[in-house]
Amino acid sequence: MAEIIMREAIARGLREALDKDERAFIMGEDVGAYQGAYAVTKGFFEKYGPERVRDTPIAEGVMVGAGVGAAMAGQRPIVEIMTINFLLLGIDQVVNHAAKLRYMSNGQLEVPLIIRTVTGGGAQLAATHSQSFEGWFASVPGIKVAIPSDPYDALGLFRSALDERDPVIFAEHALLYGFKGEVPDAPYKVPFGQAAVKREGKDITLVAYGRMVHVAQNAAKLFAEMGKQAEVIDVRTLRPLDLDTIVKSVKKTNRCIVVEEVWETGGFGSWIAQSVQEAAFDDLDGPVGHVGGLDVPAPYNGVLEAAAIPDAKRVLQKAKELFGM
Repeated sequence: MAEIIMREAIARGLREALDKDERAFIMGEDVGAYQGAYAVTKGFFEKYGPERVRDTPIAEGVMVGAGVGAAMAGQRPIVEIMTINFLLLGIDQVVNHAAKLRYMSNGQLEVPLIIRTVTGGGAQLAATHSQSFEGWFASVPGIKVAIPSDPYDALGLFRSALDERDPVIFAEHALLYGFKGEVPDAPYKVPFGQAAVKREGKDITLVAYGRMVHVAQNAAKLFAEMGKQAEVIDVRTLRPLDLDTIVKSVKKTNRCIVVEEVWETGGFGSWIAQSVQEAAFDDLDGPVGHVGGLDVPAPYNGVLEAAAIPDAKRVLQKAKELFGM
């Protein structure tokens, strides 16, 4: 089985989409001649041409709106928004149009639109370029949100996104593009709404998504040094959310902490914690914990930025506070 980095896995998924379906096309800022701000579409403009790899003006509302219209007309648009921070400029098109058209038309209209975008901090890109809004979008009915943590999931989830009749926000963490992992040559898909147990354990369940899965894995290694076994759950998609796998794990470990990068206040992980609390209350040895980012704008200074993002030590500190571990 070959090892590839996440950027290559996503690029493979994009090539498959364009090769298999002549209705598919990519559009976004700098996706063509510049080959992508994060080089995911490197070589695409030369291979597929300007009709199928379209550079757009800096106008996110127009990009998403054009994608919605194209999807309604039977095309399979893949819109790249350079960062999820800029998707705020297209949020009306996402929330009030893409998410609702199938429902409001009683199924007469569909919006099979994929919005690829970069999320997360840690790259010293400062307060307006380092945010994590995938949880906001996951709170809107009608939208599906995928956020892979490794190359295998990135390719498998993207293939599943191509099958969707509803709009999908495909959030890619900026610091994971170079992360390497095994990806089989044989075709496979990762279904939406199916979480993965990335590490088995019996003493505590750590729930995470995106880059925080790796923070949870690091915390699990520290727990192991203490003689404790942590189970790490990667939810893979925020909507649909596979609550069953999480609850099954918590009923085994009796303890749970949800880890996410977004601000502590109002994080999507808080909703996961609430859901676990309701579903597994009688099996819990303490409250469900939540570790999120500090409630501050992302600092530009690297030391300060790192201090604002959850790490393994903060996960252990939370476990000590809640469970005396």
